[in-house]
Amino acid sequence: MSAAAEIVARLTGREVLRTRSGPLPEAELADGWVVLKHAPGAAAAEAAGLRWLAAADALSVAHVHGADDDWLVLDLITPTRPTVAAARDFGRGLARLHASGASAFGSPPPDGPAAAWIGRAPMANVTGFDWPRWYAEQRVLPYVRRAVDDGVLSLVEADVFERACARFPDVAGPAEAPARLHGDLWNGNVLWAADGVCLIDPAAHGGHRETDLAMLRLFGCPHLDEVVGAYDEVAPLAGGWRERVPMHQLFPLLVHTVLFGRSYASQALAAARELR
Repeated sequence: MSAAAEIVARLTGREVLRTRSGPLPEAELADGWVVLKHAPGAAAAEAAGLRWLAAADALSVAHVHGADDDWLVLDLITPTRPTVAAARDFGRGLARLHASGASAFGSPPPDGPAAAWIGRAPMANVTGFDWPRWYAEQRVLPYVRRAVDDGVLSLVEADVFERACARFPDVAGPAEAPARLHGDLWNGNVLWAADGVCLIDPAAHGGHRETDLAMLRLFGCPHLDEVVGAYDEVAPLAGGWRERVPMHQLFPLLVHTVLFGRSYASQALAAARELR
């Protein structure tokens, strides 16, 4: 038995019929194929996030067949071509997912750790109830400070973000209840399958619903206008949401600045300057 087969068998308690190699090792169980993902130290948080999103019964979410601190066994999703119909279903489902709510901004999934991850960057799930203040303190400024410490941003550039954060209460729009966010909703984590969209790789937490939508727009999504239009039909967005997109994009842009350097710093600074 291969090492991958041994891990899948251990985590699922099921017999592995055969395996095959690929970007992620794949294993066949009696009822279909699964993939084995190595996420050292982050697997438990990802598994909790997937289960929390699935519990909303709003969208298809990759099923967790088994997990420990370092490994996840997930559905194998066969991708297909995006369609307008699937995009509209995705928008409606995303609205229902957000509406299923969270106990606070920054709340982790019920069985998830407070010390979580977004991609390979740490993400602390510290709770709060004033969204503009929470977003500044927990989702923007921590990554600004890390980028300064790493020499990616200068102190002068950090001041641009601090001044933008001071503007959040004035530009955040009407107060909204915490939404159940995917949290890392770029197009690579939206798999288009034969039966519709399936979500993978979340950084799930309680947040503002416009953040998920802004991330989709930042990194591109097929038929995005259809997605947002269908979303808005189910859960109308507050007036001025388009003008708030740069504010909500600060979080993912700063995460990418921390992970990938100056190539994203200019985009993050441009978004921050729109709020000055």
